[in-house]
Amino acid sequence: MISIAESAAEAVAGIEDGATLLVSGFGMAGMPVQLIEALVRHGASRLTIVSNNAGNGDTGLAALMAAGQVRRVVCSFPRQSDSYVFERLYRTGEIELEVVPQGNLAERIRAAGAGIGAFFCPTGVGTPLAEGKETRSIGGRDYVLEMPIHGDVALIGAHLGDRMGNLVYRKTARNFGPVMATAATTTIAQVQRIVDVGELDPEAIVTPGIYVDRLLAVGPAETA
Repeated sequence: MISIAESAAEAVAGIEDGATLLVSGFGMAGMPVQLIEALVRHGASRLTIVSNNAGNGDTGLAALMAAGQVRRVVCSFPRQSDSYVFERLYRTGEIELEVVPQGNLAERIRAAGAGIGAFFCPTGVGTPLAEGKETRSIGGRDYVLEMPIHGDVALIGAHLGDRMGNLVYRKTARNFGPVMATAATTTIAQVQRIVDVGELDPEAIVTPGIYVDRLLAVGPAETA
């Protein structure tokens, strides 16, 4: 059974210092902003953040970094025109960075959820991204061994959820949410609203409730 949180603070309660967080979003699309804002107030520190990019402007992940709560970022796009918070912290050595090609990032998270120990991928062969990793020639092509990315907690933004935790997404906001939900010990989802069981079209459900532990409705504003 899932827990339906009465507040964002209740939803993120128990996230510990040093946790690895999988955070959905492609820029701000699908970003669980209310959960992240609650995490800033919660105060958990020394966090590792796994996400597509390293924050935008002063909100969401950027606010978490500005509060000094992040020690390491694993992402595909650390530098954007408005990623000045991350850039400042990285240049001063206050945040570590692991750059992962976007397809590899998605597959490494998916592998964790699927119970795959590791996989070989051609992306990154011959580049600094392959340094220190096992390489192998298969069928005349070189591959790099990539390890799965597990999370202690996944924070994801979806469109609607039902009282069993089944989730549907809205267009491109779907992005990393489905794979992240499978790869974390605890999955916390924020949705626009929570509906009764049976109101969601079963054919439209992307994340089954078995992967969701806590659910938070954040009101009428679009969050995903």
